[in-house]
Amino acid sequence: MGTMTFQLPTDASADAVLELEHSFLAGGPDNMPWVTLVQPGAPDQLQLVRSVEESGYLSAPWSLHDGGLVMATSGTLMERARPYNILIELARGKVNQVRCQEADWRTGGLSVNEGLHEHIQQASYAFGHAVTRMPSPEGERQAQDALNQGYDSAAELVRAYVEQVFQIRHHRQPRLESTLAVRLGAKMPTVALAGQITPTFNAVYLPLSWNVIENTEATYRWDQCDALVDWAVKHQLDMTAGPLIDFSSAQLPAWLWLWEGDVTSLATFMCKFVEITVRRYRTRVRRWQLTAASNWARVLGLTEEELLGLTYRLIETARQVDPGLELIFGISQPWGEYMAKEERTHSPFIFADTLIRSGVNPWALDVEIVMGVTPRGSYCRDLLETSRLLDLYALLGVPLRVTLGYPSGTRPDTNADPEAIVGQGRWRDGFSPAVQADWAARFAELSLCKPFVQGVQWTHLSDADPHQFPHCGLLDAQGNPKPAIASIRALREAHLR
Repeated sequence: MGTMTFQLPTDASADAVLELEHSFLAGGPDNMPWVTLVQPGAPDQLQLVRSVEESGYLSAPWSLHDGGLVMATSGTLMERARPYNILIELARGKVNQVRCQEADWRTGGLSVNEGLHEHIQQASYAFGHAVTRMPSPEGERQAQDALNQGYDSAAELVRAYVEQVFQIRHHRQPRLESTLAVRLGAKMPTVALAGQITPTFNAVYLPLSWNVIENTEATYRWDQCDALVDWAVKHQLDMTAGPLIDFSSAQLPAWLWLWEGDVTSLATFMCKFVEITVRRYRTRVRRWQLTAASNWARVLGLTEEELLGLTYRLIETARQVDPGLELIFGISQPWGEYMAKEERTHSPFIFADTLIRSGVNPWALDVEIVMGVTPRGSYCRDLLETSRLLDLYALLGVPLRVTLGYPSGTRPDTNADPEAIVGQGRWRDGFSPAVQADWAARFAELSLCKPFVQGVQWTHLSDADPHQFPHCGLLDAQGNPKPAIASIRALREAHLR
């Protein structure tokens, strides 16, 4: 067993120590987690145990002075008996990450002004001062300052990157062809709601959900779906349908559990639904997201290999109906935190890579970045970590589509998946409509500036309709617009058709 021990700050609060239960060790070619046992060591120490004995890095939740509570990462660490100081290693990791990213982007042509370069240098100096004063309370304070400065300079660096990439792309194309979409509810939007949607989005996702259409086995209800398709055509919105099969217990029809563990029957039911639905709408809808969360799910007694095989079969089923369709499959929790809790063969990256190499030739891969929601969402991370994640998935060689979501509140959401709760860190000041608007603007802008990202879609429109993630809608439970919808509209006006 490989063990790493970390010394905690002398003034660490009980809440901060409790949050460290989400820590894990990661590494390998795709920088994904290993199964990690988190246990207390000696007083003021954190001990992480994993089954492999090789170098890796620490991912641990940590509070920032102005950045919220985010998953921070260290540099590469080797096995050793002597404890590492957790603050020093997290500061080292962030400062090194920013310095390397600055050098990489500058090599690629990014112009970094003197103020930003000086800020990055100051973070490096702060880290050096912290190291020379450890172990001491003063050294801990300076390590926290170095970590804060590292995150602040990372935000500035990403802002410069986004601005300059957009400038280059707009020089070639004044209005980008990327899609900015939202997932609609099951009901056709009212006239007033259409007035919110059409100026903000140039595309929509149509929720042709299995649990709604075939709520009773072999009985199909198409009225709402037909009306939504008609509405989207009337408003000349780019359409994507799906996900047809969302591998979440709340999104699957209840009768399906009678066949739990029967892979042959489950595959038959799923493929039949996909075939019937695609065949019904294929002349009007050419782009389909067939699956979501099959890499993450633990439902219906299905193993990891069975979920992989089902995803492949569903894509092949749709392709047999019409080889010209644009087919998408989705990856949830793309940083792979679920791998830290249980043994898995495939990380989310390897899961996607395996499908692509199998010859299914997807039109795009949907990467679901929903922060601050557990268990399906991701722990909150900063913009630089998100940029690096998208660059990683771009190596798969297929275009990306990015599903975004962040909660605007913490109270119980009766219309959401009952298993989903708000948690997993926080962006900036926490969970409020204003913070959600800031998060939406920054993460959507970052995603859309990437040339390999075909489009961005918000996880759902209204909290008044049944939905997956609590409080992530752009309209509240009373149907009133949240500030995030104005942030997204401004983004479209600035960059998209």
